[in-house]
Amino acid sequence: MPSAVSRFAKIAAIAALTSATVFASLDDAEARRAGSGGFGSRGTRTFQAPPVTSTAPGTAAPIERSMTPRPQTTAPATAQQPLGAQRPGFFGGFGRSMIGGLIAGGLLGMLLGHGFGGGFGFLGMLLQIVLIGGAVMLAMRYFANRRQPSYGVGGQSQSYNMSPTNNSSFQIPTIGSGAGSGQPSRGNRPSDEIGLAQADLDQFEELLTQVQTAYGAEDYGTLRRLTTPEAMSYLAEELGENATNGVRNRVSDVKLLQGDIAEAWREDGQEYATLAMRYSSIDAMVERDSGRVVSGDDRRPSESTEVWTFVRRSGADWKLAAIQGVEQRAA
Repeated sequence: MPSAVSRFAKIAAIAALTSATVFASLDDAEARRAGSGGFGSRGTRTFQAPPVTSTAPGTAAPIERSMTPRPQTTAPATAQQPLGAQRPGFFGGFGRSMIGGLIAGGLLGMLLGHGFGGGFGFLGMLLQIVLIGGAVMLAMRYFANRRQPSYGVGGQSQSYNMSPTNNSSFQIPTIGSGAGSGQPSRGNRPSDEIGLAQADLDQFEELLTQVQTAYGAEDYGTLRRLTTPEAMSYLAEELGENATNGVRNRVSDVKLLQGDIAEAWREDGQEYATLAMRYSSIDAMVERDSGRVVSGDDRRPSESTEVWTFVRRSGADWKLAAIQGVEQRAA
């Protein structure tokens, strides 16, 4: 009997160690961090990288600040599992082999007159297996409940990334700067599904100049007219932070140097157009009181490359919906 108790203690210790390892793995899997990026919305393509173009051969910074819900992602292990396939669980694979070996060993021991100590020892072994199996089943049920996602409206898990940051220099790309961290390109090619005309391209160029100039002049009224409410909220936030820090971003002499269409499409009664634009401008951060230049150059123009997305409803004017910086490739 003492030997059976000793065996049970060893098996229980192994089960406890396995449970602790699973708990640690689940906690580590939940840690997740996102880098800085663009702002605004590109509809259902908000979190997809726009195609690279000749104007912006670098990778566009991912949109990290948006009111668009992030799509629900499925864990890789679940995605690779065939539909309707059962999970192996503890009683599949190694666990089933181990228990089968114990039972076979017990039967063999009974036939030979030793092993688990005869019939009574074999019954004790079965009792141990039942207890351990019950504990494992409870643990698996507990883990399954922890893995269940919390669902929002419509049964879809929703996640919003609207938390403010202390350093907003590149969290919301400053108008006139093309810096930003990118994400791997998916190799998709530029496409125009709505047939943009030259009049549309001319309006995009005008919007580039008007938005930049209004931003430099802190003209909230004009910005509100030229942008979507969401894009306006991020621009206003950055202007407010500049004012709080006692500085002002002067932007003038904006000139489009090169531009091309990354993609244009329709969805939900709206038309979207994402364009890569390389432009020059006089862009400098100055002190509000003294006018002293803090960063940039208030005399010589500098070049920037950004990806802008515009949106409109049928018969309405285009409005700025999103801005993404472009990763500059090393020469």
